[in-house]
Amino acid sequence: MVLWRRKGGVTIPKLTRYEKARIIGARALQIALGAPVLVDVSKLKNKDPITIAEEEFKRGVLPVTIRRRLPDGTYELVPLSELIKGEEE
Repeated sequence: MVLWRRKGGVTIPKLTRYEKARIIGARALQIALGAPVLVDVSKLKNKDPITIAEEEFKRGVLPVTIRRRLPDGTYELVPLSELIKGEEE
């Protein structure tokens, strides 16, 4: 069973460091393999894939949904934009 996160979801509304590393690493790999970049690269000092992926993450332009497994075997799907909002609060 899959649950979409709503206000007052089951898991914490913050991104773990492991989730952040996984998102940035996966996006950097996509960029290295030729995926289109979602930010303006001309303003970045360093133009390597990891720096670009970090900038995309900071700006919140990545269309990513985190799938968190719950102890009862179900999953909670949380949009990345909601987790970034949770870190700002």
